[in-house]
Amino acid sequence: MTSMHVNRRALLAGSAAIAASGALVRGRPAAAAAPKTGQQVPGLHRVTVGDIEVTAVLDGHLDIPANMFPKADPPGIERLQKDAFAPLGDKLRAPVNGYLVNTGDKLILVDGGTGGRLGPTAGRLADNLKAAGIALAAIDTVLATHLHPDHIGGIFSQDGTALFPNAELVVHEADVAFWTNMDIMAKAPDVVKGFFRIAQGSLKAYEGRVRRVSKDGEVVKGVSAMHLPGHTPGHIGFVAASGNQSLLLWGDIVHAAVLQFAKPDWSIAFDVDMNQGSATRKKVFDMAATDRLLVAGMHLPFPGVGHVAKAGDGYAFAPLEWRYQL
Repeated sequence: MTSMHVNRRALLAGSAAIAASGALVRGRPAAAAAPKTGQQVPGLHRVTVGDIEVTAVLDGHLDIPANMFPKADPPGIERLQKDAFAPLGDKLRAPVNGYLVNTGDKLILVDGGTGGRLGPTAGRLADNLKAAGIALAAIDTVLATHLHPDHIGGIFSQDGTALFPNAELVVHEADVAFWTNMDIMAKAPDVVKGFFRIAQGSLKAYEGRVRRVSKDGEVVKGVSAMHLPGHTPGHIGFVAASGNQSLLLWGDIVHAAVLQFAKPDWSIAFDVDMNQGSATRKKVFDMAATDRLLVAGMHLPFPGVGHVAKAGDGYAFAPLEWRYQL
């Protein structure tokens, strides 16, 4: 009973003090609010994989028309958007992520973003690298998951100069063969012909420094290639491994997280082979869920790192929590 009286008295005294301080404040002009920044903090997030440090680097985002997923039905899209508390409508937001892998010996960039070639909402990867204290000349190797413009548009300038002057470019030979095939390019729709020109421009910018890979296995110490065809013939993921930890940087296994985890059959029309793309997606989802493998995706919600879990007839993405300590 005594403690209750003490607490009440303390509460009343505290309330009186607050009221009195408010009265004093009312006697003078209020301080001006701090100006709003109007912009987000740099798009960077770090995780560790054993002794390897991986930094997710945001390039920006693209908005993909929902009709780019031919097997998707509008009611199904709306239901999945509602389930994910995502904006409703006929556009699906796709982040564009790159990943900087620091092995201690090498600085490796996995995909280089758009370079502003796909509109003003993306093209910030180089600026975010600088915000992380990384000079473009410090990059030793650029690993390309494939030669689409949102992955290699940011590795060379509009005038055709390599933006990473000391880096070699590593790409699957099947992608080089496809995107430099002039017969295939001639038969492609006009909008896709631009993809061919950008792919060819990236290879020309790194001429003499392009390393083609054809088999799974280590491409840089601590990082191995994994062929994941379908989206493009030479689409590959990269596995960073150290000690008993690993991270699969899976490129474009997913373009719209809100749809494709639940519906892995819903391939995007940009897939060179949509059936093979969905088969590869299911295979990777099953592997990641079964092995509890940490994954990172170029179009997963930034920073795009997490795990895959089985969920009913499909799958779900479990984002990795903020790493308080590296």
